[in-house]
Amino acid sequence: MDPLPYSTLSKGTLLVASPDLDGIYFRSVVLLCEHSPAGSFGLLINKTLDVDLPEEIINIKSLENPNVEVRAGGTIQPNQMMLLHSSDKLDEQTLKVCSGVYLGGDIEFLQQAVSDASGPFIRLCFGYTGWGPGQLEKEFFSGSWFLHPGSSKYIFETPPEKIWQTVLRDMGGKYATLSMIPEDLSVN
Repeated sequence: MDPLPYSTLSKGTLLVASPDLDGIYFRSVVLLCEHSPAGSFGLLINKTLDVDLPEEIINIKSLENPNVEVRAGGTIQPNQMMLLHSSDKLDEQTLKVCSGVYLGGDIEFLQQAVSDASGPFIRLCFGYTGWGPGQLEKEFFSGSWFLHPGSSKYIFETPPEKIWQTVLRDMGGKYATLSMIPEDLSVN
């Protein structure tokens, strides 16, 4: 008997886009940062973004920390920057999303972390993804999203262009088969 697929919508869950989603959600993976009856919000973790930041905040071109990357976190408030990181040193400022992954931090933390050659993994996420009450559940039940437990492995160690395929492959079964579908079916 096949095990039941992971089906828990909660903080720390990865939402893996079905092959039917398009636009910014085409082959996307969202880390669910909060989920309640009032709604949900998450951050895209596999959509890179090329952005110039004010040098007084961070000079992205001359970082000491090699573990800093920029992501398009979602389409809502794309000028808002949120920090995903691997530092467990900021209990009062951060929310633990899943094992080894934290959300939050101030500008002082960011500036120290990016100037430390052995600093924590950091993902600067611009914008976020959100759902109103019941909206995410409806999308899940309609088959728009597959669910998988979040992990720092996917968020910090897997190249962004490989996250979607890697998570699906790790899910096994029919999901592993979906991971092999070519991006452009017209090339057949």
